[in-house]
This record gives sequence, structure tokens and C-alpha cells, in this order.
Amino acid sequence: MKKLLLQNRKGQTIVGMLEKPAGEIKGTCVLQHGWGGNKEKPTMQAIKDSFLESGFQTFNFDTTNAFGESDGDYEKSTLGLHWEDFEDVVKWVQKQDWFIKPLALTGHSKGGYSAVRYAEEYPDEVDYLVPIAPVISGKLSFEAHKTTDPEGLEKWKKEGVLERIGKDGNLKRKHWFQMEERLQHDLLPNASKLIMPTLLIVGSKDISCPPKHVKILHDAIPEGKKEIVILDGAPHSYYEKSEQKDCKNAIKNWLKNN
Repeated sequence: MKKLLLQNRKGQTIVGMLEKPAGEIKGTCVLQHGWGGNKEKPTMQAIKDSFLESGFQTFNFDTTNAFGESDGDYEKSTLGLHWEDFEDVVKWVQKQDWFIKPLALTGHSKGGYSAVRYAEEYPDEVDYLVPIAPVISGKLSFEAHKTTDPEGLEKWKKEGVLERIGKDGNLKRKHWFQMEERLQHDLLPNASKLIMPTLLIVGSKDISCPPKHVKILHDAIPEGKKEIVILDGAPHSYYEKSEQKDCKNAIKNWLKNN
């Protein structure tokens, strides 16, 4: 395991961990966590381990404006900035002397959005795509909030800020401009470019990025090497050991078959 630092396009420092498998290196996987997360979150560790155990070296990094080691302020985070960091990191990774093809991209939630968007914009670079509970579009994300907590959504819009304590113990202040910015993003118009083997994973009890929304993306991807796995009983993030195991097994089995 080796800690590596790079600079994003705004001159901010991004911190990531490069880990190599025990045996032969069969490829490289880049991972990105979701909004307000970090590379150490249980969900990200489960995803990372699934690739490591399948022979991929992994670069698991902290996005800026989150709660990891990278620069930035969580209250300034947007989906667009999340994506820009991912684009900068993947471009940087491919220039390193340790980089080995094939390239696999994965991420959770907003990180899943970033992985899909990169594959849409640079399909010739990506060999495997594994979005976990990805944000599909700002419109669908808004719809999910409205369905599960309409009063909370209205309060957030009216007051301009929403505060909560995450399971990681961090105070998370979400500003309404972040939702407005999210509405500018949509993966569906370019889904036809996702011609690489793609595995979509989502929990059956995910209310942030529900299965019906992930199925919309799945249906928009061309027929071929695409698959969707719905983890029975799993929510948006995988804090339970059983949920992490199910996620790992789904990825490992898929990689073995592809």
C-alpha cells in the first residue's frame, strides 16, 4: 500500500492509496466515493477488496471537498466538482509508470455517476465499468428526495441549508445550491456510448438511488455485456458485513465471468 498525491485542475491536493494484489497484476481499477464520504468508508473498502482479490491494482482516492485527506470544504462540494476530480485522477493514473491495462472504473453514488460519465466521454479508454448505486441524473435524484421526504426537501429549499450527523459522526451541512447544480447533470443522453462490459449494483432498499432509477440507466445501455445486480435488503451504503460481502461477491463473480 502506497500513499500518492496529485493536483487537480484547481491546484488542490488529492490523496489516494495505491494497492497491489498478492499475485500477478491483471489490470488497474480507479475508485471514487460518494458525497461527503472518503476512501476508508466500508462501502469503498468492500469494492476495493473485490478488485484486489480479482488481481487488479487499485487507486482509491479522497475527492476534494469531502471528509478525507484531500483539500477542500464539504460545503462547497457539487456533483460537477466531484466529476472533475475523477476525470483528473483517471487521466493522471494512466500516465503513471505503474499503470497497467485493462482499466476498470468504479464508484459509489456520486462516484458511480463520475465513473459512468467518464466511460461515456472516453469509451475507448475504459475496459470495465462497475457503478455502485450511481446517481443517474439530478432530475431523478430530486425525485427520490421528493418521494422519500417531501417535507424535508421543502424545508431544505426554503431554509437553504440542511444539517445532519452522518453515520461517520461528521456534521454535514448541505446547501440548496448543491441540489440546483445537480439538476444540470444527466447520464441518460449518452448511455448509448457504454459499450464496455458494465455491472450496475444497487440495494433493494436504497432510497437515494433506488433500483427503479438504476434500471432506467441499465435499459438505456446498448444490449451486450451489461448486467444489473440488486442486493437484497441493502440500503444506499453498505455498513453491515453481510451487505459488504454481497457487494464483493457480485463484483468478483462478474469479473470472473468477463
